[in-house]
Amino acid sequence: MTALAPDESLRPDRLELGEGIRWTGSGIVLVDILAGRLLAAPDDPTAPLKELAQLPVPLGAVAPVTGRPGTWIAAAGTGIGLLALDGTQTWLARPEDGAPLPMRMNDAATDPSGRFWAGSMAYDADEGAGSLYRVDHDGTVTRVLDNITVPNGPAFTADGTSMYLADSARGVVRRYPVDPATGELGTPEPFVTIGDGSPDGMTVDVEGAVWIAVWGTGTVRRHLADGRLDRTLRLPASRPAGVCLREDVLHITTARVGLTAPGPLDGALFTARVDVPGTPAAAYRPSPEVS
Repeated sequence: MTALAPDESLRPDRLELGEGIRWTGSGIVLVDILAGRLLAAPDDPTAPLKELAQLPVPLGAVAPVTGRPGTWIAAAGTGIGLLALDGTQTWLARPEDGAPLPMRMNDAATDPSGRFWAGSMAYDADEGAGSLYRVDHDGTVTRVLDNITVPNGPAFTADGTSMYLADSARGVVRRYPVDPATGELGTPEPFVTIGDGSPDGMTVDVEGAVWIAVWGTGTVRRHLADGRLDRTLRLPASRPAGVCLREDVLHITTARVGLTAPGPLDGALFTARVDVPGTPAAAYRPSPEVS
């Protein structure tokens, strides 16, 4: 069991629902989902977060776009689009418009082949209402999975042949085979089932182990590729929600949404030095015709 020092690299910010944290290779970005805020974490570990953009809709996660500095692909509102830093959004598709239940996009990530994957959920986390979408290089948005309650992740192995996806409300993380050439998914297998909390954001390190933020437990857990629990980090905040590795530093977002009496560190951003590093998040690689 590894303990995380509560005052290590702690910033003054307190987020309502901090998630979607990524190391882009040049810096750390994250979101405050329900506030629609895209934020950057300055290298000074005590500096406040910097707001890059604010949308009038929830913002689940972003990824940089290859060859387009300052442009992000974003899972936001009821769909997916390209986001400029002035807040202008060019929609690729809004597949959750007109759904029977009020829906929003949640977590999202890019695979090593440059495709963007984004999950959706009902605002009230209705059972099985969510989906997973894949954005191909040509900008086509395809629903690839349904009957998910609260999708988080996905996270990918370095070779892009496996995808980890959490269904947080059901306490399960599944591993899906992925064809890197086409983005087609194979038959999943259970990876981890968590009974004492909800698996939330995830990242994969260079050894292929999966770091999982476990909502409601104040812990982040590293599971080996065979699913065995390797280590646990304990936080002074009950709702860890997102994780990323910037080389050998683990960055962890937390949330205070829904807490009747948030503690002083709920919603804070934490860091912890770890033994095994990670690599930068992949960028979305669009075809030239995508604008």
